[in-house]
Parts: sequence; structure tokens; C-alpha cells
Amino acid sequence: MKISYNWIKDYLKIDLEPPKVAEILTAIGLEIEGMEEWVSVKGGLEGVVIGEILTCKKHPDADKLSITTVDIGGPQPLHIVCGAPNVAAGQKVPVATIGTVVYKGDERLEIRKSKIRGELSEGMICAEDELGLGNSHEGIMVLDKHSKPGTPADSYFKIVKDNVFEIGLTPNRIDSGSHFGVARDLAAYMNLNAGMDQKAVLPSVSAFKPDNNNNPCEVIIENSTDCPRYTGITISGVTVGESPDWLKNKLRAVGLNPINNVVDITNFVQNEVGQPLHAFDADKIEGKKVIIRNLPEKSKFITLDNVERSLSSRDLMICNPMEGMCIAGVFGGIKSGITASTKNIFLESAYFNPVAIRKTSRRHGLKTDASFRFERGADPNITIWALKRAIMLIKEVAGGNISSDIVDVYPNQIENVLVDIKYNNINRLIGKKIEPDTVKKILALLDIEITNDDGVNLKLVIPSYRIDVKQEADVIEEILRIYGYNNVEVNMHVNSTLSYPEKPDKEKIVNIISDLLSANGFSEIMCNSLCPAAWYDQNDDFDKDQLVMLANPLSSDLNAMRQSLLFGGLSSVIWNINRQNLDLKLYEFGHCYFYHKSGELYPKAANYFEKASLDLFISGNRGRQSWNCKTNPSDFYNIKSSVEMILSRLGVNPESLSSGETDKKYFAESSTYLFNNKMVAEAGRISKNYLSKFDIGQDVYWAHIEWDLLLKMIKTHSISFHELPKYPSVKRDLALLLDRSIKFGQIRDIAFRTEKNILHDINLFDVYESDSLGKNKKSYAVSFILRDDLKTMTDKNIDKIMNNLIKAFENELNAQIR
Repeated sequence: MKISYNWIKDYLKIDLEPPKVAEILTAIGLEIEGMEEWVSVKGGLEGVVIGEILTCKKHPDADKLSITTVDIGGPQPLHIVCGAPNVAAGQKVPVATIGTVVYKGDERLEIRKSKIRGELSEGMICAEDELGLGNSHEGIMVLDKHSKPGTPADSYFKIVKDNVFEIGLTPNRIDSGSHFGVARDLAAYMNLNAGMDQKAVLPSVSAFKPDNNNNPCEVIIENSTDCPRYTGITISGVTVGESPDWLKNKLRAVGLNPINNVVDITNFVQNEVGQPLHAFDADKIEGKKVIIRNLPEKSKFITLDNVERSLSSRDLMICNPMEGMCIAGVFGGIKSGITASTKNIFLESAYFNPVAIRKTSRRHGLKTDASFRFERGADPNITIWALKRAIMLIKEVAGGNISSDIVDVYPNQIENVLVDIKYNNINRLIGKKIEPDTVKKILALLDIEITNDDGVNLKLVIPSYRIDVKQEADVIEEILRIYGYNNVEVNMHVNSTLSYPEKPDKEKIVNIISDLLSANGFSEIMCNSLCPAAWYDQNDDFDKDQLVMLANPLSSDLNAMRQSLLFGGLSSVIWNINRQNLDLKLYEFGHCYFYHKSGELYPKAANYFEKASLDLFISGNRGRQSWNCKTNPSDFYNIKSSVEMILSRLGVNPESLSSGETDKKYFAESSTYLFNNKMVAEAGRISKNYLSKFDIGQDVYWAHIEWDLLLKMIKTHSISFHELPKYPSVKRDLALLLDRSIKFGQIRDIAFRTEKNILHDINLFDVYESDSLGKNKKSYAVSFILRDDLKTMTDKNIDKIMNNLIKAFENELNAQIR
């Protein structure tokens, strides 16, 4: 949110340097995210001065040029070549001196000493468009004859200079969402900490008086829940046109483009006190009735941006008896808006239910300055002041007569919040004893009324604009904010406790695996936990009934919480592919979210649960190709080996886990790892059907690890020492002719079951398939590592063990030794 320092000074007499103001605002919770100088004319007319043309004669070599001498208050007049048709001796003109930068729209021109058709030119006599003072380029600007040469142009033209603060306004501090709100907080701090003896003061509206009652409009509230208060007034005979400079400069300084004098006034008051206003063309209000109600579901309404929108029956509308005129608190309608031909105006100042406005804004994807304020909570008690202020300003800048009394419909008055606080709690929560007189002074500066003080407790009435102050802790926070966080000394006594983290240390394990993957060429990604529910529609691989849906989603693309990291990872893959980053190795640690239906009408927190996951994605080639190194496409075994690398690093032997294949359709080929019949990990190649949903044209290999289950598995793991073997190992190879359906895992299981004491490792080092081996046959070349930890093995022992293995393979697998 942008705040103008000049504008703040309209309500608070202050003369601090802008950086000091920024420091104070940050200290009281209004963090300054940026600060910039602003001028009403681009460049601020720096280097431009008022000059007097002493002589003017035609250029000897150019019919359209003139040679002038110009007095700019210096020791010598300047020689300037000018091409304007209206240049003449005796004129007072603006002159851009050498080194000055002038702007014509987005064009930037630096004035330099030069020769034009052989004649010296030491500056430029300017037209109004060259200075940013208008659009005319018919000739140079001719100024008042009494102007003094050498006068800086920024002083002559009264160029406005300002400092604009960019405030990172938190959602709970909408009370400071206006210039007066910021001035009010600034005054409170300055009164307590800098000796100031004044509060921020709003302009008086005591001169408000209706001129007649010739054009009244009736106001009817049919939905008082969403519209607790609605005030309105009419003004007739206005002239809609351009706003005066002071108004345009105020709005431009905070980033708003002036539209016309009426709309600009509503924007001015909104930025002044934070109360949104809306102006209707009173002649477009059928029956002179303004009705606040909800229209039927799917009613059509055209907004000011000329877009036809389908309304929800929950959208609050400002209507006349025939049709809707405005989406309440969000956006106006095109039919009832202010145009150049508008003569009579109905001005609205209302208080709407923040929840209703927020939901409507989200439904239609409309974020406006009005909805920004209403959905955070406006002040219900400022509507009349804002209406008086705006109608008086409209009369000032657009003429007309106030043609009705103020209509104020407020059926159920909103009471101010009452809070009880204890002095002891103030000191306890702040960590410092603050004198009661100081506390009461701060409360008075914050407009918090004290109704009772018995020396122990305070009974308080919170002002209506402080919608975030509801309880004792909120009030104490306000006291500390104005007292100054930096004024609370740090206690030199420090208490500490010893804590023993639960094993395994989850953060440490995550860091270990992150380092491992990063060292192996993987890049970490972090995807949004919010996703489109459409990803899970008509998808048998995920349980849609367990999908966690958002009650108030930001958009249809962010209306659910993810059940898997798969879709976010695929989005990252295609994002990189579209940017020619084709060789990818990605990983993500993240949570997935699930909902368990209980049959109850309203779900409870216990119905929701989340799981931690680690997912890997590999696509493209294994590495970058170069002149001395060829590369191959990634394959299934790359993703499989990555999973086994993680398991091994955490002390889980992949061979100790049961293996199999999944029936999930997101895999074209896959492998799973099971522990006690629970899936620990799955890995495989993503199916073409899933890849086509993301327009991915190359293979993607994905692995999913149930991180919570894996941490439980290693919870009881301990590191133990084994001495190095004293006796040597022996390696023997076998070539086995097998049926194609037999897997290496079966050979490994049989081998370890047969010789579990002597056999230490088994490895498949070659696979051969050919019709010459026989129908549906294949050959496995397998190596066996044998070692006896008690003695050196002899050939006789080795042959006996190998014969046992051969016999077992023959009996159980019908294998043949080649």
C-alpha cells in the first residue's frame, strides 16, 4: 500500500525527514518495504529555468529555424536555435539548459551543446509537451511577462514533490489502510516518545448542509446480515470533467490514475480514511429506490469492465427495483456508472460483512481497492463522515446542489468491543513494568476509552475501527507497539532447558538425504500444496473421497490440497522442458493431505491427516554429451538405483525388503519395495496417459518413498562394529538356463536360503536371450561371493557349496547349467 508523506501532513503537523518517518512506522508495525521520491512532472523540471528572449532572427540556412539570444539570469545570454513558429523577442519562456534531461512521454532527451545548421545552440526553449506540462506541441510556452529570468521552473510551475512509502500492510491492520490511519498511529508514537502534543485531526465537515430535498432516493436493506449499514445521499446538477491538479497529484502520488472529478473524489476519500464509496448515476436508478439484496443463482450482470458475469445467489447486490446496479463492495455495473453526461449522482457509503465480500471477490476473481478494505473490515461508524466529506468535495470540484438528506439505514447497531485487562498481565506479557499513567496515556492516544480503573483492572471500550482488537492480549500488544519494542530491555538472565530430540532426528535425516541427492546431480524442487481438484477427477489411482477441498479457494486451480507429489513434479518437468532444460533429476520432500469421512455432518480436525513423502523424477539423458563422452537416455534402472541408494544410506538393505509390481495406472513399468506388507517405496516409468496430460513428450521416471514409514523402520536402527574378515573371500560364477518368467530375486532368495552362512553376496552380471536357447528361455550369468569367517575355504568346501546351489536351482527353478 502506498502512502504519501505530503498527504499525511494534511492531518498531522510534522517535519521529520522521510527516512526517520519510515523508521518510526516500521517500529510501530507498519513495515516500510520501499520509499521513493515522487514529482508531479517527470524529471521534476530540474535544470529548466525561466528565460527572456533578447533577440530573435531567422536562421540563414533554414527557413523554419530561428537564432535567439536568451537571458536566463546568468553572466552571459545563451545562443539557442529554435524551430517553434511562435518564437519572438521579448517573450518569457522555459529554457532547458545544457545537461538537463527532458521527457516527452516515454522519450528521454538530454540537452547538449551542439551546432544546428552551423549555428551554436546552448539549450532548448521548450513546448509544454516537452516538459510534461501538457500535450500541445504547436509552439513554445510563452509565460507571464512579469516572470523573472533565472527563476527555477519547478518553483514557477509549482511542481509538487513528495516522498511515497510502500507499506507492507498486514491483513489485521486495515485501520492503517489509509493516510489518516497512518497519521493517527504516527501521532500516538510521537506523543509518547518524541514530545509531540497533538493528535492527527480529520478535516471538519460541520459546514455540510443539504441545499434541498428535491431528489431523494429510498434505501431498503433486505439482507441486513451482509449489509448491516447503508448510507446514501444525492447531489444534482454536477458537471463531470477533469479533476483539479491538487486532486490529480494526490492520486498519482499513490499510484492511482485520475478518471474524472466525481470518481476521483471517491478514491480520494477512500485513501484518506479507508472508507470505500461508490457513485451511481441517479437517473439510472429506476423508481428512485436502492435495494440491497441477493439476486437468483446465475443471474447475469455486466460490470464496469464490460464483462458479463454469472452471479451466485450468495453475492450481495446493490439493485434498483428492476435490476442489479453494483456487486456490493466489489465492483460497479456498467449501466449505472458515472459518465461524462451524468448530471445527478447518488453517493453510497456502506458497511458490508467482510466474509461475504471476501467470498464474492474470490468467486469472481475481482480484486479491487474497495474489496481489499471491505473484506478486512471497514469502520461501521465512519460512513456518515465519509459521505459528508465526499459530497462537499464533489460540490466543490464538480458543482451542483446537495439534493437530499442523508439516508442512513442501520437496523442493528454494531456495538464496540469491551475488554478487561489487568496491569499485572501487561507487565508480565511485555516483560517490563510500565507505569499505569503511561499505560493510560497510550490507551488515550489509541482512542481506547477507559470506563473503569480500580488500580488492578481496566475496563476498556475499543474504537470501532480497530476490528483486530478483541481480547486482553490484543490490547497489550497495542500498548507495547506504541511504547516501543526497542524500549524493552533484554534481560541478562537466560533460562534454558535440556531437551533430547526424538530419534531419528527428522530434520537431520532430511538434510542427509538432501545432501546425498544433490551430490548425485539432483535438484530440489518445492511445489505448491494447493492444486486443482481436476487432477484427481476420473482417476482410479487416487481416492477422490479422501481429497481435501478448500472452503474458500483463491481460484479453481487452487481448490484442493495435494494427495501426491506426482502432479507438481510433472508440472516442474514440463516447465523445464519448455525452457530447453531437457535433462532433469529432481527431488521433493513434501506433505500430502487426506480426508477420512466419518459420517458426521461437520468434519473435525481428527478427520484430516497428512503424510510426508520423498519423490524423485528423472528424465532425459544421464549426463551432458561432449566430444569424449557419449551419453545414454535415462532408464528404469536409474530411478531404481536412486531409491536403493537412499535406502542403503539409511541402513535399510533393499534386498531385505519384499519386491513386486504395482497395479497403478500411472506406471508403465514399475517395482515396489514392501516391509511387513506395507509399501515403503515404488519406482517406475510414468505412463504415456499421464505424460500426455502435461504435454510431456519424453520419458519420465518417478519414485515415491513413504517417508514416515521409512523413518519408523530406522527408528530402532543402531550402528555396530564388526571386525574386518580374517579369511579371504572366493568368487564363483554360474551360467543358468531358465524360463523367461523367472526373476533374479527368486535366484537370490533360493541361494541365501541354501547357504546363508557362507554366501555373502550374489550379483547378476549378464542376461542373454536368444531363440537358440529354446522357446521362452533366457540365460543368467550370476556371481557368488563365498567366505567362511572361521577358516580358509578349500576347493572341496567350495565345490560342495556350489553343488548345493546348483541342485537347489535345478529342483526349484528347473534350471540348467550351461
